[in-house]
Amino acid sequence: MRHLTEIRWHGRGGQGAKTAALLLADVAFQAGKHVQGFPEYGPERMGAPITAYDRISDSEIRVHSNIYEPDFVAVVDDTLLHSVNVTAGLKKDGAILINTQKSAVEILPLLNGYEGKVYLINAYEVSMAALGKYFPNTPMLAAMVKISEVMEIYEFLREMETSLQHKFARKPEVLDGNLKALKLALEQVVCVK
Repeated sequence: MRHLTEIRWHGRGGQGAKTAALLLADVAFQAGKHVQGFPEYGPERMGAPITAYDRISDSEIRVHSNIYEPDFVAVVDDTLLHSVNVTAGLKKDGAILINTQKSAVEILPLLNGYEGKVYLINAYEVSMAALGKYFPNTPMLAAMVKISEVMEIYEFLREMETSLQHKFARKPEVLDGNLKALKLALEQVVCVK
């Protein structure tokens, strides 16, 4: 299979990691990619650690399993770095994206010596500036598309606008805020290693 990208999302119930994974699969599909987007279900409760996955490819995807050696990992809640081995199986030529208000000096020692690229974004700051409320999944989604390069940014923004217009047809203020959050996240994600 050529040009297959596998992404694993770590978050807590209610933060939107599952929604981000499914939305990424949806917009990539609308852009002509072959996709899989799915959560791993465990005890479903607000605040409990959850995992979700994406596979995105230029050709048909024939594998149907969890992702054990992802190209990219997104960590929606940095407190998970203390309890979940988020770098398990993560490819050295891949990258990890972490939502945090902490500095690289504070975060890097928590990554079990991961040798690949590390990206940070303050999704709280982005979300508050764009939406006035904390929804980390929208900024994380945009940042993941940027670092993974699973699709062109202009395609991503176009497909997201279409998707959000449908979802928030009766709430145009939410549409504008989400589009602003996507664009801010694209500007503010930073590679620290």
